[in-house]
This record gives sequence, C-alpha cells and structure tokens, in this order.
Amino acid sequence: MIEWLINTPKAPDSSLQTTALERQMQLTKPPGSLGRLEDLAIRLSAMQGREKPSLEQVNISIFAGDHGVVAAGVSAFPQEVTVQMVANFSAGGAAISVLARSLGADLQVVDVGTVNDPGELPGVINRRAGAGTANLHQQDAMTPEQLAIAMNAGRESVLRAHEMSAGLFIGGDMGIGNTTSAAAIACALLGAEPVDLAGPGTGLDSSGVSHKARVLQEALIRYQGLASDPLEALRCLGGFEIAALAGAYISCAQQGLPALVDGYITTAAALVAVKLQPGVKDWLIFSHCSAEPGHKAMLEALEALPLLDLGMRLGEGSGAATAVPLLRLACELHNGMATFADAGVAEG
Repeated sequence: MIEWLINTPKAPDSSLQTTALERQMQLTKPPGSLGRLEDLAIRLSAMQGREKPSLEQVNISIFAGDHGVVAAGVSAFPQEVTVQMVANFSAGGAAISVLARSLGADLQVVDVGTVNDPGELPGVINRRAGAGTANLHQQDAMTPEQLAIAMNAGRESVLRAHEMSAGLFIGGDMGIGNTTSAAAIACALLGAEPVDLAGPGTGLDSSGVSHKARVLQEALIRYQGLASDPLEALRCLGGFEIAALAGAYISCAQQGLPALVDGYITTAAALVAVKLQPGVKDWLIFSHCSAEPGHKAMLEALEALPLLDLGMRLGEGSGAATAVPLLRLACELHNGMATFADAGVAEG
C-alpha cells in the first residue's frame, strides 16, 4: 500500500468560484460571450484560491520509461528510442523542449525506468523503478515495489512544483510501447474491447494495429475484476511513466495544484487517478483530443471536454503545452477587462 494515496484531495475554493463568476457577469461583454475562456478563468480562480488567477509559473515534468510488451511486436519503433529521446530532452531538441522555452516553463525529465540507463544528464532526474516493465502479454508489468517507486516519483515532482509556487502542472510521457499499456488499462477499467481502443501509436499500419489488438486481447484474458481495482490494473498493465503520472495527478489534487492533462497516455493515468480518488477530477483540465482512437473513450468516461483538437498524438506533454496560451489568455481577460462600472458602459 502506498500510504499517501488515501489522503483526501483538497476542494477548489467555492467562494472564489462564486466571486469569479460574479466578476465575469460584470465585465464589458455579454455574459457567456467568451465561451469556455470564461469557464477556465472561473475554474482556475477557484483552484488557485486567487481572485485573479495567474499562469506565469508553469511546471512541466516528463516521465520516461520502457515497456516489456514491445517484445510482442506492438511498436513501429525500437525500444532504444526511449533513452535516445531522454537525451534529446536534456539537450533541448525535442518538441516539448521548444514549447517549454517558448512558454518560459520549468521543464524537468524523470527517468522512471528506461531499458538503457542514460546516466547523468542535465535536467534528468533518476528515479528508476527498473530497466523497463515486464511484458504484460506474459506477466504482471510491475511488482508492488516498482509501482510504489514510480508513483512516488510522480508525487515528488508535484511537491517540487508546489515548492516552486507553480500555478499549473503538466505531466508528459515518453516510452516506446506505452500506447499498448494505456489501451490495456482503458480496456480493463472501462470494459472496452481492444479492437476498439488499439491504435497506430508511433505509426503502425492496419495489420500492425490488428496484431496489437490481438496481443491486448490475449493479455486481458489473464485478468478478471480489474475494473473494480484500478491500482491493480495499473500495476499489472501499466508502465512506470503511467504510474508516475497517476501519482502526480493524485498529488496535484492533494496539494491544490491545477493539472493540465495532455493526451492518450496521460489520460489513461488520469483515469486511474480518478478511479482511485474521484476528487482528483476537480483539479484536471484536459488540453486536447489525441488522434489515437482510444482517447475519446477515456475522455467520455471522465466526462471531459478537451480544449483543442489538432490531430496531435506526439505525447511528451506537447498538446498540453500548446494549450497553455489559451489558459493564459483566459486569465488575462478575466483580470484585465474593465467592468461596466469601470468603463461607464450601460449594462444590458
């Protein structure tokens, strides 16, 4: 048992939510005319406990880990790409590196278990739970001890972000084979069929996707009752980076830190987190709809309406980072617009 998992999530400040709603009604515009930008500002005000929400400080934590299920032929890319991308993150050459620089966001990379140890790299934190997970097609992906190490790594990143006074946490993922693990978790928790949730991942063709669905079907036969035990579903079918993300989202709710959820992999982690602690959902904002087919099923289960739909499926936290300017604009509009009284404009 990971003791901190049972700690009760905080609740967003309902009085500030009311205050923010009242302010929106007084701004020089027809009520509701800025659509979801208004809702975002109101939610962020309640989450941050501020009359004027701010997203100047954004923390992005990328969790990297490998998956033993790659041995079953479910990926178009070899496993060594994971550690190579960790080095690329460190060198500043990845998409999320560019996005983080553009946003002025703090970026850290956490190695929770690549097959090949990258060694010491600038900006990379070693929290390895193992050299990749076991092959979920044949055995449980993680031991209870490995699950705890990975989830604790996610919690540690959130505590670090909280200490740095971050106003928003973004979790990202890197791990060849992780779309298979995410689909396995979604199938187990939602009772869905692999043929409906298996997707191309890094670029499988139609026959590759069909093979992936068969691997998932065969793996899921081994497990019964996981829908009622999300932590065991995570341990048996997940990846170290997915476990770290689930731990991070639960910790965000416990610390009162808004989390911007990225795409397919991170939503699988969010699904686990919400199943474990329903109050976590109040702290999650969903950034975009991934092109991976299983993502919509998870979003529907979470009753989540993402902000963007750009056909993205890269991971790394890239979709979430792309949505940050929208959240910042929502805050700027909420904080900076004049009220009817300020501007001397007649109300409707």
